[in-house]
Amino acid sequence: MAAIDRYLVIINPASGTMSKRKILPTICRKLDKMGIPYDVVGTRYPGHATELAAKAAVDGRPAVLACGGDGTVNEVAQGLIGTKTILGIIPAGSGNGFARHLGIPVDVSSALNVIAANKVIISDYGTANGRPFFCTFGVGFDAAVSERCARSKRRGLFMYIHTMLNECVKFKPEEYIIEAGGRVITEKAFLVVCCNASQYGNNAFVAPDASVTDGELDITVVHSGDLFSRAVVGVDIVAGLIGKDALSETIRTDSARIIRKTPGAAHIDGESITMPEVIEVKCHKGKVSVFGTTESTRFVPIATPTRLFFRDIYYFIRKLFSNNR
Repeated sequence: MAAIDRYLVIINPASGTMSKRKILPTICRKLDKMGIPYDVVGTRYPGHATELAAKAAVDGRPAVLACGGDGTVNEVAQGLIGTKTILGIIPAGSGNGFARHLGIPVDVSSALNVIAANKVIISDYGTANGRPFFCTFGVGFDAAVSERCARSKRRGLFMYIHTMLNECVKFKPEEYIIEAGGRVITEKAFLVVCCNASQYGNNAFVAPDASVTDGELDITVVHSGDLFSRAVVGVDIVAGLIGKDALSETIRTDSARIIRKTPGAAHIDGESITMPEVIEVKCHKGKVSVFGTTESTRFVPIATPTRLFFRDIYYFIRKLFSNNR
């Protein structure tokens, strides 16, 4: 079959807090201006983005652009694993963790500039019992929050913070056996998160030193503590200091086994799922090509999150004034 020399834009109309009707004209104008031929298609059901991306790769399309949140990016990326078709990300979700890790701005026009620059990063991905993740997989507190958020009709950062605070008060840590990096850890843990990328999203850095190109996962374990110590960990995540405090540690490994007493909640790239008692986690090196800006910039606690915070403020103000014109 002859290659189709046109990008495919896949839009999830249900993801995030942005109206896709508003951002689609921006995407089209920008791609037209850049002289990039493209087709646009919307997803209709869970897993549809994976099907569309896989067909695009078979057809020989040079790139597939995922417009949505981490869940949409996850589906599109699954369809491109091991192919030559490049993943492009137009962040339009609530957290956008994978995009943020790759230095892709949470601004449609600026994200398309990254795609136009044509810098490609060969990214790893992880699996939990065979299910792919590109940003994070976790059990414990963050999985409980994701489960509650999935039941809510509301979206956005403030809803997530509200849910997180409510869950933090009543959450009871579970006991885990974690086999990773030649170690066996047995204890009650507040959360266990396996990271390909450095953050959950919204610049919440759960593994500040994680890399998507090193062939390994950073597994962050937050030990059980009281309400005050959990609050301190929350501050450390925002400041990029997690793993450097007494309540948390990070293990770098290419595979791990997580064992708990009962099946329960988990999350893959922020999407709530259910997992059994035994979870096998693996890193798969260099399987997805993705447009990005950096994978080598040195992370500086406090300074890097602060810089990124003000960049988000700048994009928010620019978008606000743009919408008011």
